[in-house]
Amino acid sequence: MDVILYVLIGLVVLLAGAAASGLRTVAQYERGLVFRFGRVIRPPREPGLAWIIPVVDRMRKVNVQVVTLPVPAQDGITRDNVTVRVDAVVYFKVIDPVQAVVGVENYRFAVSQVAQTSLRRIIGESDLDDLLSNRERLNQGLELMIDSPALDWGIHIDRVEIKDVALPESMKRAMSRQAEAERDRRGRVIAAQGELQASEKLALAARQMSDTPAALQLRLLETVVEVAAEKNSTLVLPFPVELLRYLDAHTEQAEPETKSERNKAAEQPNSAPTPKEGRLPASTDGLPQRENDQAADE
Repeated sequence: MDVILYVLIGLVVLLAGAAASGLRTVAQYERGLVFRFGRVIRPPREPGLAWIIPVVDRMRKVNVQVVTLPVPAQDGITRDNVTVRVDAVVYFKVIDPVQAVVGVENYRFAVSQVAQTSLRRIIGESDLDDLLSNRERLNQGLELMIDSPALDWGIHIDRVEIKDVALPESMKRAMSRQAEAERDRRGRVIAAQGELQASEKLALAARQMSDTPAALQLRLLETVVEVAAEKNSTLVLPFPVELLRYLDAHTEQAEPETKSERNKAAEQPNSAPTPKEGRLPASTDGLPQRENDQAADE
């Protein structure tokens, strides 16, 4: 009896040990796939304590958390023939553990390769300006390109982000020159618009001042006060241009009159009165008048 009792106790202990060896713990962020003689048993085991048949079953745990997968930098040529180097990051998670394990050998490596291929394709189909300024649309297109084959593997692509676009140094210098020229152009346009608006306001002010000439004098006095307010030893007084034109016009009119008077004055000494017949001038060759009369009688 004692031998049989010991045998029974040994069997119970072995069975208990075997049963305990079949216990598995599945975490909240995992799902357990049970393979019985190499065949997957559906559905996957949920989080908690799970039991499998020892020796017969084998459990594989699959992480269903969101996975961050960096995509290595890819060299490519854009549609406008610019060489760039672009890297990205992919966020995905497993939605079907059975398909992720059975449908593909290594789903992480598969997603990485698809992401690299899709990134090179996006580079070749896009312009440089799109890569630099329109990344949201490129991210959506890249996500669709990666998500299409990944759905067959039980993978859902949460989002894809382009991290950095590296340009050659020559292209950076060319873009900086272009940006500088663009800023210079905008500055000149703004300055021209300011000059146009200022000219319009000045023309309006001139029309209003022409109606009231006293306003121009008041403005002149205000300018003198503003200049004199500073500690200057020189006072600049503006001279009306109209007055200069008035003086210039009168000067041009007075010049012909002055020339005619000068010509008349020059002609008067040469036009002496002619002596009457039978009479001699008051003096001839420096002789007195009396001697001249005697010489005439002889």
